[in-house]
Amino acid sequence: MTDHEEASDSYKVTAGELRQFVERIERLDQEKADIAEQQKEVFAELKGRGYDVKVVRTIIRLRKRDKDDIAEEEAVLEMYKEALGMT
Repeated sequence: MTDHEEASDSYKVTAGELRQFVERIERLDQEKADIAEQQKEVFAELKGRGYDVKVVRTIIRLRKRDKDDIAEEEAVLEMYKEALGMT
């Protein structure tokens, strides 16, 4: 086997492996798009039942965060609002 043949065989294996990675990523992208569509449908249903979607999105973001971080941010926000006469 020549160096050229070895390189060619190596390329075929690498190309096949690369194709598998690309196809996996494409499948995951499709799954991500499907999930995004399902979330859109849930938010539409939520809105249809009279809930404020913007507030629900905020709640979802808050639930992902640490409670102490939220409390600290809320305390600073309250302090700033008081300083500006907003309370």
